Amino acid sequence: MLMNRIGDFGLALGLLLIFTNFQSFDYCVVFGLVLKYENFLVNFLGFDLVLLNVLAVLLFVGAVGKSAQLFLHTWLPDAMEGPTPVSALIHAATLVTAGVF
Repeated sequence: MLMNRIGDFGLALGLLLIFTNFQSFDYCVVFGLVLKYENFLVNFLGFDLVLLNVLAVLLFVGAVGKSAQLFLHTWLPDAMEGPTPVSALIHAATLVTAGVF
């Protein structure tokens, strides 16, 4: 549960930064303004960093946490040990999706 919260926190911070800087979640608006913000610096945790890099890392942390990859995967082996609801959902989601292809 803690690993999912790390992913949630990264995703929430990324979305908050997107909305505060671009005033929209619409892909056309955000991607249209990307060139304007190419070298825009933001103060994040006391460091001046490029906004687009911070956004990319935060959204990546959100994706990694939600899909149990890299260092945020510690809950996955325990969930897959036996016939649990989590293992059933994971198998159903991956096998059914892969079966289409």
